[in-house]
Amino acid sequence: MSVTRIAHRYAKSLIDLAVEQNKLERVREDVQAFKEASTNKDFRAFIKSPIIHHTKKKQIIKTLFEGKFDTLTMSFLDILTRKGREEYLPEIAAEFIQEYKKIKHITTVRLTTATPLSEAAVNAVRTKLIDTTKTSDNIELMTAVDPDLIGGYVLEFDGNVYDASIKHKLVQLKDDFDDNLYISQIIAR
Repeated sequence: MSVTRIAHRYAKSLIDLAVEQNKLERVREDVQAFKEASTNKDFRAFIKSPIIHHTKKKQIIKTLFEGKFDTLTMSFLDILTRKGREEYLPEIAAEFIQEYKKIKHITTVRLTTATPLSEAAVNAVRTKLIDTTKTSDNIELMTAVDPDLIGGYVLEFDGNVYDASIKHKLVQLKDDFDDNLYISQIIAR
């Protein structure tokens, strides 16, 4: 079974249990904290290691997170380590966050510009996105700066990319010149 499928199944199970027990927000906080801990390369190597026995992993996870995480989250982590699925925890956490955003109708949007935007400009973009039918009313807007864009912006959300950058337009223009049928017909004569 693929990692994506495994992660989706476990994340879906945890989210269903959290909703059923009315602990969705608390469990999301726990999963977010675990996801952030997974960015530590030593912790990630520990979780993914096939050499360390799952009982040792279970003991260390319990030591690290017990008292800080909800009992539901701790029970979930216990089940995963007993089943030997702890290596998939970072992927499960990422999938859980995606499922949570679907339930709460949150659209994550990445806005990349050539220069930093003012707060007013970011708010104007957020308003325009909310007015469209392409996004939810709840928008998580992340901004980035890439001077290589020269000007304009790139919007990414829900697997879609809207590239309105000068760099993109220049590449399109170059391709149009390369594919210019008029010139190729002159050369062919």
